Amino acid sequence: MRRKKAAVRLTKLLESWPLVRQLREGDPLGLERAVQSDRSKKLKPRIAGAEIAHSICPYCAVGCAQLVYMQDGQVTQVEGDPASPISRGRLCPKGAASKTLHDGPLREYKVKYRRPYGTAWEELPLDRAMDMIVERIIRTREETWQQETPAGKPAKRTLGIANLGGATLDNEENYLIKKLLSALGIVQIETQARI
Repeated sequence: MRRKKAAVRLTKLLESWPLVRQLREGDPLGLERAVQSDRSKKLKPRIAGAEIAHSICPYCAVGCAQLVYMQDGQVTQVEGDPASPISRGRLCPKGAASKTLHDGPLREYKVKYRRPYGTAWEELPLDRAMDMIVERIIRTREETWQQETPAGKPAKRTLGIANLGGATLDNEENYLIKKLLSALGIVQIETQARI
């Protein structure tokens, strides 16, 4: 009885070895069922059942297309979009790691603000920070508005406000920013929408 149990255990052990399964099942290169374990048979792709959103990488002006996979409202994976004529499914290391923009441990969720002549940063809610920006734009525009040039020609501008965009903005965002700032009479606008 003892020998029989030992033989059964030895047989099970040998059956668990991929090499034995490869030879027995006629899969000498180990490319098919012979190399699958019970665990690997149960594995599913991380993106199985995920919703897919099409997006653009925010890091530079190249505009590589991304596929963003979401499950239960959480981003689970970010990959290059093979249908993109720009990147053809490829992402640089920053673009491939852009999932951390959404849920990275170092992501800031509040605005950092340092008051004039202050020595420390304080946290502000986003709504308050946006209100402060709007108030300052309106006040500066009123204080620095030029209806006409010193030579008496129409100006309708302000030189008290300038804008420097970022390379992470796409063409559409830069277009809207340019329209808004031009409507406000701001002439010093740089979008930086290039590599």
